[in-house]
Amino acid sequence: MEQSVRLIHKTCTSYLATILPVNFYGLPDGHIYLIYSRFYEISFQRSGLEFVFAKHEEFTYDFAGQRLFFINSEGQKRLAFYEMVDKPNPHIKIIKILRNLSSYNEAQKVLIETASAMIESVTPDNQEETD
Repeated sequence: MEQSVRLIHKTCTSYLATILPVNFYGLPDGHIYLIYSRFYEISFQRSGLEFVFAKHEEFTYDFAGQRLFFINSEGQKRLAFYEMVDKPNPHIKIIKILRNLSSYNEAQKVLIETASAMIESVTPDNQEETD
């Protein structure tokens, strides 16, 4: 089975509004996705943990070449180091928030399943265009 998700950076301290670790993943669709967790209030003096799945809007990823590119304000791509994905004031788009998970391993499994579904849905379209 082909690898559908690649961990490109992991940090315990991030510029995001969380005190918990953040994992950045590159996917074959060329996007960078991140998983982080944060606390939410269930009721007075009672909190829970939710996992946030988001897409980084400022970077693209060459999955085959394992290269990261920063997209500047003019839309130009520049080669970047993996650590640069965790930057001040990141432009991210939240895709999904799950509160029924208990670990990053479970969150990564959900990301892999989502990535596999995305790849499968894109593959037939690409084959039709080349025929």
